[in-house]
Amino acid sequence: MKGDRIMTNQPNGQIRPSELSRQIDAVDFALVETVLYLDAYPENRQALEFYHALLSEHARLVEQYEKTVGPLTADGNRSTVSWDWVKTPWPWETAANC
Repeated sequence: MKGDRIMTNQPNGQIRPSELSRQIDAVDFALVETVLYLDAYPENRQALEFYHALLSEHARLVEQYEKTVGPLTADGNRSTVSWDWVKTPWPWETAANC
């Protein structure tokens, strides 16, 4: 998984929100497929390790997205002062416009 991370040449070293969204979508897809595989082969240790690596990568990407753009989902709102979920662009607005 580490080798699959996409490097960026953005001036601030950050990945564009649209690229983060694309990466999150790709990891989400891989998670669903891995779950289906594990349903059929629950004893496959390599698949289980891959699943956990995907979960870690997903958490890393979502954390980066939420630090850069704002909450990706309503439960991603981390502010204790205000409800930021409605203040930032919706995820599909950011992905489509970047």
